[in-house]
Amino acid sequence: MLEPEQLSLNIPDSTKPRVVIIGGGFGGINLAKKLPNKDFQVVMFDRQNYHGFWPLLYQVATAGLEPDSIAEPLRKMFGSDKYPDFHFRLVKVTGVDPTARVVSTVIGDISYDYLVIATGTKPNYFGNDQIKKFSFPLKQVPEALNLRSQILQCFEQANMTRDAEMRQALMNFVIVGAGPTGVELAGSLAEMRSHVLPTDYPGLDFGKMNIILVEGMDRVLPPMSAEASEKTYKYLKELGVDMRLGTLVSSYDGDVATLKNGEQIKTNTLIWAAGVAGALVDGLPETSVERGRILVNEYSQVLGFDNVFAIGDIAFMKTPEFPKGHPGVAQPAIQQGKLLGKNLPRLLRGEALEPFKYKDKGSLAIIGRNRAVADLPGNLHFGGFFAWIVWLFVHVMALVGFRNKLVVLSNWAYRFFTYENGTRLIIRPFVRRGDRVRRKFIDKYEAD
Repeated sequence: MLEPEQLSLNIPDSTKPRVVIIGGGFGGINLAKKLPNKDFQVVMFDRQNYHGFWPLLYQVATAGLEPDSIAEPLRKMFGSDKYPDFHFRLVKVTGVDPTARVVSTVIGDISYDYLVIATGTKPNYFGNDQIKKFSFPLKQVPEALNLRSQILQCFEQANMTRDAEMRQALMNFVIVGAGPTGVELAGSLAEMRSHVLPTDYPGLDFGKMNIILVEGMDRVLPPMSAEASEKTYKYLKELGVDMRLGTLVSSYDGDVATLKNGEQIKTNTLIWAAGVAGALVDGLPETSVERGRILVNEYSQVLGFDNVFAIGDIAFMKTPEFPKGHPGVAQPAIQQGKLLGKNLPRLLRGEALEPFKYKDKGSLAIIGRNRAVADLPGNLHFGGFFAWIVWLFVHVMALVGFRNKLVVLSNWAYRFFTYENGTRLIIRPFVRRGDRVRRKFIDKYEAD
C-alpha cells in the first residue's frame, strides 16, 4: 500500500483557467457537464468514485435495490472525448485557502482560478455523541449496506434466540425523523413485514415486529404541505407504523432508546434520519458561514470572494422567496450547477452574470405500493395511485445512465408482481461498536 507522501495529484499544467470542483453530487456533475472544456480545465475531487442517486438509498437499505443500480462511476460519466480536459481524483480535501487560491488534499495541494464547493450535507446529531456512536445514518452507500446487514441479521438472530425480551428488541425498529427519508423507510419496512419476511422466517411472529417513527414536529413530512402530511399519516397508519409525534429521542446506548417524554424502547436498531448539517470545508472565514452552510449571493459566489462559489445543499442563498435558503433536495443543486456552468464562461469574458431563480418542480414522497403524495407547482396536492405513478416515473428518469434506469425499472416491475425484495443478501456481516454478542457470534461463524 502506497503511503500518502508517495502519491501526487498528477494534474497536468494548462494554459486554460482551472476550475476545481469539490464534490461529485448533483450540483458538481451538472456544473462539470455544462462547462466547455475548450475554455476551462476542470478538476473534480470526491471521496467516492461515483455519483449516487440518494433519494433511492433507502431501497438499498431495505434490500430492494443493489447499490450499483443507483450509482454511476464519475470517470464513466466524464470519460468521453466530450470532456478531454476533465480530471477526477479520488481524494479527501482537507482545506482551502481563498487568499492563496489553493485547495489542500491529503496527498498535495493544487492552485485554482475558480473554486466551486459542492460538498452537500452530513448527518446532524445535534451534539449527541452517544446517538452518533450507536445509531444508523443513511447518507452514503456503505451506510445503506450496513443498515441492510443489520436489518437482516436482526431477523436471523431473532429466529435463533429463546430469549423473548431479546427477540423483541431485535424486532423493534426505531426511525428518528419523519421527513421523506424517514417515512419512505418506514413504509418500505412495513411492506417487507407484510409480504416478504413471513416467508423467509416462518418461525417468527411478525405481528410483534414494531416500526416506530419518532418526529419532533407535530406532523409527518414537515417540509411538505399539510395535505401531503395528512395523507402520509393515514397511509402509515394503514401500514401499521407506530408514530410518536411531538417528541424527540434524547439518548440511545445501542440497546435502549429514551424519548424526551421519558418513554424507553428496547431496540437493536435506531435509524437516524432527523436532520443534516452542511459538510463544510476548512479555510473559509467565519463571516462566510451561517447556520452551518456557506453564505452565497444570487450568483452562487461565496460572500467576500469573486472566484469562490458554493452550490447545492452546502450553499445558503437568501432570497425574498426563500429567506432560510432553498430546500435541501436535488433540484436546487441541479439548477445551480447548470447556471454556474453558463456563468463561469460569462465571468471569463467579462460579461454580466445571470442571477439564480429557483424553479420549484414540486415535491414527492412514496409510502409504499400505490401510496405516495405529491405537491406540485400551482398549489396542486394529491396522493394515492396517481402520485405513486408520478413518483416512479420521476425517479426512473432522474437516474444517471440507461443501464441504471433499466435495472431499477425491472426491479420495481418484479417486486410489483411478486411482492419480493430480491436482494436479501448479507454480503458483509455488520458488527456495531460495543456489540459483544454479535461479535462473538460472527467470530464463531467465521472461525473455519
